[in-house]
Amino acid sequence: MKPTQSIFILLSLFLMFSCDDNSVEPLVCDEGLTNVDGVCTLVCDEGYTEIDSLCYYQSDLDVLQQFIDNSQEGNNPPPSDLSPIELGEQVWENGRLVKLCSSYSTTNSCYRDYILSGQIPVDIGNLTNLEYLNLHNFPNNTLTGGIPSDIGNLINLIELDLNGQQLTGEIPPEIGNLTNLEYLNLHGSNLTGEIPPEIGNLTNINRVYLGGNNFIGEIPSTFENLIKLNSLYLGGNQLTGEIPQYLYNFTDLNKLSLHNNNFIGQIPPEIGNLINLIYLDLNDNQLSEKIPYEIGNLVNLDVLDLDDNQLNGEIPTEIGNLTKIRSLKLSSNQLTGSIPSVIGTLTNLELLDLSSNQLTGEIPSEMCNQGDSTPEIGGNKLCPPYPSCISQEDIDSQDTSECSGD
Repeated sequence: MKPTQSIFILLSLFLMFSCDDNSVEPLVCDEGLTNVDGVCTLVCDEGYTEIDSLCYYQSDLDVLQQFIDNSQEGNNPPPSDLSPIELGEQVWENGRLVKLCSSYSTTNSCYRDYILSGQIPVDIGNLTNLEYLNLHNFPNNTLTGGIPSDIGNLINLIELDLNGQQLTGEIPPEIGNLTNLEYLNLHGSNLTGEIPPEIGNLTNINRVYLGGNNFIGEIPSTFENLIKLNSLYLGGNQLTGEIPQYLYNFTDLNKLSLHNNNFIGQIPPEIGNLINLIYLDLNDNQLSEKIPYEIGNLVNLDVLDLDDNQLNGEIPTEIGNLTKIRSLKLSSNQLTGSIPSVIGTLTNLELLDLSSNQLTGEIPSEMCNQGDSTPEIGGNKLCPPYPSCISQEDIDSQDTSECSGD
């Protein structure tokens, strides 16, 4: 080998190792970051905006900003410079909003010291990944305007709570698109019109609260599809017709409130099918005929309120089966006959009201064994002698003209 060849080989090896020793390794960034000019940088996909090193879908941020902007003319609004991602309680997944909860009610877990008011954003339908929307604000009544029809775009919603608002108009039929909904609460929100039959599409729903509005018409027949219901509150409206027969097939039902409406007809024997009922409130309607003896099947009842109807006949002795009951109200009907002695077995009673009926005969001594130490029985035709637990006021209000010795 010639000397010049040896020198060339050595020089080449030197340069090779020299370059390896001083080479700069390529920049490796953590997941979600991109090498931009030698700096690991968060680069959001199109339509997303970076805030505090996280990507948020801009359309979702826009709706949150609309809530803030729409509230500025109301009382105690959120700060005008509040960041959209700081409004209420939020949960985001993969840059999309899946939960929004904001309430001025101190009993709500997402209480905030400001009030959302004004109209519901017209673009609310853009929150297509939203699963939970809770703006429960009773009794502050702050959101106004109608429920946008685009609410029907929120097909992933599981919970929708707009309780206690000052909304106007009807429930949009697009509500029927929310087939994943399990909880619907529009109680006390000033809504009008008929309950849309499309609610019958919500076959996964288990709790419906539509009370305290101004709904008219009958309960839609499509409610028959809501076989998973365990709570149904329709009280405080102007609903008419008979209570649908299919309701008595909802054996999972534990709370049924239809009070303060204009329902007619009887309480059918099938009421006894609802063996899981804890709460039954049918007061202030126009229900007539007798209380069925099958009412005694409802052994889990805590509250039974049949006040202010047109019920007649005798109090069924099967009422004595309701040993868990704490509130029993049968006042302001046309009930006749005597007070059954089995009333005395209801030792958990805290409220017993049998006033303003046409009850006759002597009050059984067992009356004082039940839990309410001051039962209300005024405005009847009950005869002396009166047990010690009966107030003088209730005694004085009895019509004793048909009692023997008077």
